[in-house]
Amino acid sequence: MDAGYRLDLVVAETVIVEVKAVEALSRLHEAQLLTYLKLSGLRLGYLMNFNSVQLRHGLRRFVR
Repeated sequence: MDAGYRLDLVVAETVIVEVKAVEALSRLHEAQLLTYLKLSGLRLGYLMNFNSVQLRHGLRRFVR
């Protein structure tokens, strides 16, 4: 994307994975991923926070 955005990971040109290491995920992080999905035309994205006790507590799935 030429708009100055940088995706963390794109898997098989199908899924966007946005990686964070923050205390808690916020609406801003969700908006960032949803913007990436919209601009890329992809439908599936994951927001992962590695600063959680268990990874499953820091994982969110988004479908546009």
